[in-house]
Amino acid sequence: MEDVSCKHKGAAWPQLDIDRGKRGGLVDQIVAAISAMVSEGQLGAGTKMPSVRQFAKYNAVSTFTVVEAYERLHQLGLLSSRRGSGFFVARPQPQPAPVPSQPGLVSEIDALAPDLYSGQAEALPVGAGWLPPEWYGENTILDAVRHAMKIPAGRLRGYGHPLGFPALRQQLAASLSSELFPVDADQILLTHGATHAFDLVLRTLTRPGDVVFVEDPGYSNLLALIRHHGCVPVGVHRGAQGLDLDELARQAGEHHPKLMFVNTVLQNPLGTSLTQRQAHHLLGLAEQFDFWLVEDDIYRELALPGEASLAAMDGLRRVIRVGSFSKTLSPVLRVGSLCASASLLPELLRVKMVAGLTTSEINERAVLDAIGTRGYRRMVERLARQLADARERTLESLRGVGMAPLAQPRGGMFVSAGWLDAPIATRNGRGIADAALKAGILLAPGEFFTQRQPQGIWFRFNAAYADDERLLAFLRTQR
Repeated sequence: MEDVSCKHKGAAWPQLDIDRGKRGGLVDQIVAAISAMVSEGQLGAGTKMPSVRQFAKYNAVSTFTVVEAYERLHQLGLLSSRRGSGFFVARPQPQPAPVPSQPGLVSEIDALAPDLYSGQAEALPVGAGWLPPEWYGENTILDAVRHAMKIPAGRLRGYGHPLGFPALRQQLAASLSSELFPVDADQILLTHGATHAFDLVLRTLTRPGDVVFVEDPGYSNLLALIRHHGCVPVGVHRGAQGLDLDELARQAGEHHPKLMFVNTVLQNPLGTSLTQRQAHHLLGLAEQFDFWLVEDDIYRELALPGEASLAAMDGLRRVIRVGSFSKTLSPVLRVGSLCASASLLPELLRVKMVAGLTTSEINERAVLDAIGTRGYRRMVERLARQLADARERTLESLRGVGMAPLAQPRGGMFVSAGWLDAPIATRNGRGIADAALKAGILLAPGEFFTQRQPQGIWFRFNAAYADDERLLAFLRTQR
């Protein structure tokens, strides 16, 4: 082994045993060798790796090979990079707290959780996230879909525009610019709904082992998506008064998150909105601790005018805005959007094309046709009024069976409410949801939305379906 300046446990950096005749590439061998050295403790956390040129020289490989190997080790969470300083062995990342085991609760409601999204279950969809089709304005949507199917024959060639249907992006840019913040159509990337947008953000900005902040309680599917990417979700409490920003500051100082997902308005599942002051404070913490904010803004059209907007306050410097039409048109259309800075959008676009090419121009044409009609704004206003009436009826009905709301919703479709009793093995949210399913009612227990042990037994109710005597009769039996 030659004497080199980079030291490893007080000795010169070892020359790796690379077999050029061995099946498998040089990159694979380097990754495997360094991975083994880390796992066996030969390379401790914080150890500085040789520069790319040094490593290439020590091991007689090209710098391109070293760059690819280091990048793969970085993606695996074994190496971290510091601007201007090079690569270091990463420190072990915090793991999410284990969920306390609850005997007997590997339940039917867990198995049927996908029905909260599919719409195919025969059960009363009290826990679902969609509205009755007639509330959306069926004729408007069906007419838009029929019109979109008349796509010009010339548009049947190719995959469509990588960013998404240009006319819809221009319409969105004009709408956002007049109502929230100035944005150019080329800063908008269309997606297959909001969850696809979240996936693209995680693919683009995170690596395995990164910490990602979420609201707790928050969107249930997001936790599974974050873990799927090898990241560590850390919950920040959100209650009736908004985000616990003191807790967020403590957690950020400890965990150094890469990004945070936030429902600024009409949060799922609480239905609350951040105040302007809280939004400003949150932006300040993101700046202080250097993490991205992903603003889940899919309920904006159902909110009151003038509600806080992180994207508008920040100007898309460290905020990425996610929008969707699933709550005002139909979730079946699967059209969402990402708004990001001009510097970040090209990388989001690259990842979109690598992961799944373009999105459906037919769906995007249908959305454009629907939102371009004179009646769309009136339809949304009517929808908001229907939901307001339904929420009031739901709150009154739930109080009648002894349930208290976790927060007073400011709008939208959800009411979260429950009993103050502490969950126990024989009585808890999942167990009651199992019993409800047997009675033909699909509930969404609080355990779906939080990483913490619930303080009470609560559920997220869809106000459009909750004022139903079948539900209320069932809940009376569970008091």
